[in-house]
Amino acid sequence: MSTTTLDRPVKAPAFRQISTGRRIRNHIATGTMWLSFLIALIPLCWVLILVVSKGFDAVTSSGWWGKSQKGILPDQYGGGVYHAIYGTIVQSAVAAVIAVPLGIMAAVYLVEYGRGWLARTTTFMVDILAGVPSIVAALFVFALWIATLGAPQSAFAVSLALVLLMLPVVVRSTEEMLKLVPDELREASYALGIPKWKTILRIVVPTAAPGMISGMLLAIARVMGETAPVLVLVGYSKSINTNLFDGNMASLPLLIYQELANPEPAGRWRVWGAALTLILIIALLYLGAAVVNKLLTRNR
Repeated sequence: MSTTTLDRPVKAPAFRQISTGRRIRNHIATGTMWLSFLIALIPLCWVLILVVSKGFDAVTSSGWWGKSQKGILPDQYGGGVYHAIYGTIVQSAVAAVIAVPLGIMAAVYLVEYGRGWLARTTTFMVDILAGVPSIVAALFVFALWIATLGAPQSAFAVSLALVLLMLPVVVRSTEEMLKLVPDELREASYALGIPKWKTILRIVVPTAAPGMISGMLLAIARVMGETAPVLVLVGYSKSINTNLFDGNMASLPLLIYQELANPEPAGRWRVWGAALTLILIIALLYLGAAVVNKLLTRNR
C-alpha cells in the first residue's frame, strides 16, 4: 500500500473581507426591517391593550359566560353573552360544514385533475370570491335567498354568506398543502397499480391533512368576526334562538353593533366585553390550528 505525499500543504480557502459599504447597507436593511416590524406591532399592541383593559371587568363578571341579556335593561349592568357566543359558533359551524367539503373537492380538482378552461375558470372564480367584500356577499344572499326565494331572515342565511367568504380561504390553503405532497408518493402508488382516485384518498389527502386542518380552522376564525352578513340577514335577539331557519339570532359582532347605539355606560361595558370575548375565541382557534398541525405532523 503506497502513501501519497502532497508536495504542498493544502491551504484553507481564502474569503474576501466584506467591504465597509456592504456592512453599512446590511445594517441599514436590518434596522429598516426591525423598524417596520415595530411600527406594525404598535397598533396591534395598542388595540389589544385597550380591549383587554376595558373588557376585562365584563368577561370576568358573574354570569358573563353562562347567561344571556334577557331581562337586562339598557342602563343595567349584568347578564352575559352566552346567547351571542352560541349564535356565533352555530353560524360559523354551519358555514364550515358547507364550505369545507366544497373547498376540499375544488382544491383536489385543481391540483390533481385541473386542466383546460374549466380549471382556469374555477381558479378565476376563486380569486374573485377572495376579493369580494362581506357586504356584497350578504347582499347577494339577501337578493337570492330572501328576496327571490322568499325565505325568512335567519341564521342560516348568515351562514350562506359566510360560506362565500370562507370558500376561497379553504380552497387556497388546501391547494397549497396538496402541492407540497411529493410527486414521488403519487408515482410509487401508481407503480403499485393503485388507481388515481384511491391514491388521492389514501396517500395525498392524509399526507396534506395537517396543513388542511389548520387552513380550515383559520378560515373559520376568518369569518367569525364578520359584521355585514349579520346586519343584513338576521336580527338581534337578547335570548337564545335554537331555530336556525327562522327568527332572530344574536352573535358577538351583532351584539357589539347593537350596544354601540346604547348611550348608557352599561352599553359600553358590554361592547368592550363582547369585543374581548370575540378576540379570545378567535385566538383559541388560531392556537388550536397550530396545536393540531404540530400533533398531526409529529404523529405522521
